[in-house]
Amino acid sequence: MSEVKIVAETRSEFGKGAARRIRRDNKVPGVLYGRGSDPIHLTLPGHELLLALRTSNVLISLDIDGKTNELAIPKSVQRDPIKGYLEHVDLQLVKRGEQVNVEIYVHTEGELAPGAFLLEHVLNALPVEAEATHIPESVTVSIEGLAAGDSVLAKDIPLPKGTKLAVEEDTVVLQVLAAQAEESEGEAGEGDAAAEA
Repeated sequence: MSEVKIVAETRSEFGKGAARRIRRDNKVPGVLYGRGSDPIHLTLPGHELLLALRTSNVLISLDIDGKTNELAIPKSVQRDPIKGYLEHVDLQLVKRGEQVNVEIYVHTEGELAPGAFLLEHVLNALPVEAEATHIPESVTVSIEGLAAGDSVLAKDIPLPKGTKLAVEEDTVVLQVLAAQAEESEGEAGEGDAAAEA
């Protein structure tokens, strides 16, 4: 798991106007919370934060006003729906050795059994508990040879050492469905025949 250092400043201005001014300076407003302490309102550098957030569950080492260093993980990221820039970020305080609940992406490898089958991701991300400085970015599970009616349960997914499931073991993560035939093809053919007659 990667750790990224970011220099942040505390902020005392709030509201939409203040947030717009912060974003105009290519910075992002954020809140740091956790461990029973009062939330700390921050201004973070936009470009560095954007690069850090490319890694899921990135561990961020925050240098706040040059006075304190804190470790945090992103909990909520708001982006502009059209332009995609960062609007706001919520960060959760963590410490080395602490167990945290996060979601990790589930990647698949292999091919389904021959036939018209579809793979449905019931859960795109798997809730797990891991040590704050050793959060896996993702897990990979084989779907080789699976056919309609088969499913992959949370307990079937191999987890890295020190990572535990944060959902019931019997939770369905992936399932294979039979592809449904297109009924509209037959109807379209009848319509064409009527038009020709």
